[in-house]
Amino acid sequence: MNSFNESRPKESPRRCYLCEAYQLGITIRNELQHTDLVTAFENLDQSIDAIEDGYPAWHPAPLSFRAMVLASIFMEITGDSYAAFTRQLTRQPEISSLLGFSRIPDESAFSRAWRNRFDDAVQEYVQTAAYFVVKEVHFESGRASNASYEDTQFFELQTFMGMVRCGTAQGATRFQYRRGEEYGPHGDTHLRAVKQFDPKELVNGFNETTDRLLSVIASEASFPRPVTAAIDITTIPYYGDVEEMPMVSGTKDRDGRAFKFATLSIIGQNVPLVLAVEPVRESSAWDENSPNQIHRTVRRLVQRAKEHVPIETVLCDREFDSIRVFQTLSNLDMNYLIPKRVSSPEQDVFDQMDEDDQDVAVESASIHVEAGSHPMRFLYVPSTSGEGTTVFATNLRVGPDEAETFCRRYSRRWQIESEYKSIKGDFLAKTSSKDYRVRLFYFVFAVLLYNIWRLTDFLLKAGVEGEMDYAPVLTAGECVELIASALIPPD
Repeated sequence: MNSFNESRPKESPRRCYLCEAYQLGITIRNELQHTDLVTAFENLDQSIDAIEDGYPAWHPAPLSFRAMVLASIFMEITGDSYAAFTRQLTRQPEISSLLGFSRIPDESAFSRAWRNRFDDAVQEYVQTAAYFVVKEVHFESGRASNASYEDTQFFELQTFMGMVRCGTAQGATRFQYRRGEEYGPHGDTHLRAVKQFDPKELVNGFNETTDRLLSVIASEASFPRPVTAAIDITTIPYYGDVEEMPMVSGTKDRDGRAFKFATLSIIGQNVPLVLAVEPVRESSAWDENSPNQIHRTVRRLVQRAKEHVPIETVLCDREFDSIRVFQTLSNLDMNYLIPKRVSSPEQDVFDQMDEDDQDVAVESASIHVEAGSHPMRFLYVPSTSGEGTTVFATNLRVGPDEAETFCRRYSRRWQIESEYKSIKGDFLAKTSSKDYRVRLFYFVFAVLLYNIWRLTDFLLKAGVEGEMDYAPVLTAGECVELIASALIPPD
């Protein structure tokens, strides 16, 4: 006669690994009640016997299977991309050790493990354990635990304000009218929450969000690389008192005042996303700021953007005509093409070209500053306006026969002007606040909305195998209508 244990049906393998995944999630959740996520993982001693390594024993896989599984659960909980998580491990190698790695993996190692090493059971295990934690634990952005509103409600209100182009007080009133008086925060509550964002952390948050957007593109469609990038500065007019306002700068209009933001954007035949945002702080008569070091702004923009995609060429306007900018880009291994301001040396070349009846000329030169040196060239080509000659600086070896064709690449920069017009005209909420934290948050949030629009348009094109040109199939206005309809329930 069979014993009871022998006659009882065996548990299915799926039920076994799901039970173990839930137990792991419960353990992490319980730890999070009195510690942080990193420490919670450090204290884990639970086995993962219910799932199997997809690599056979003879496979050359030096990275621990358990470590890869725990790291994948960690990323599922935080929402980090492979690139963002790898950067965190580089900054905090102790996390790599506590997860069980003998060395810091690169992002491709995580990607290969998910695709090739983890079968469907392991992937479900990871997602189940992480989902239990995310479902049970509410992560906040630093506000008090007894806050009346969820963080998402503030972001929804900010999105609504950008969509309908209104200020905080009016936007909050209109949003509450649509969603219910108890749903969203009042205008003053919203501003208090916004002021809790540290400017540096806000820029870092933009960087991490951009990384996630690019991860979506990489998983859904091929993304042509390397890219051509454009750097420029845009202004947000300011009309108030400038005393003790160090982030307010003068403008080309003698009496104009504005907040200034520098951006680096992808241009050309590619998805036009803003990869980096940098506040611009200039010296002014009303503050004690040091003179603007524009090359440092360029360095920070390029360094952050290079974390996302490889960049081939950087295009800047005349505001960046500086030998320090040229050398900074050279030190970053960037090709550059930047129009020069015309002074006496350039005018002498113009005169010589007229004398020799030349339309194109190339002058060799070199840069020597404390940060280094490199050879470069000045390209004199006919202006695209049809009048006169334009001078460009580049560190590429370009001869007279190819100079004019090469400089036509600069015409792609017009896209960034269209980009600024859309960011400020379609997605930027209005405010008269003097607080720079509010101004920066509003601008960064508008750029994120712009990026989401462009990402959506890119995926639509990829879905129908459309050409990846600049012209959108989904306009900004249509995107605004779609998001607004999601934020505001039908009557």
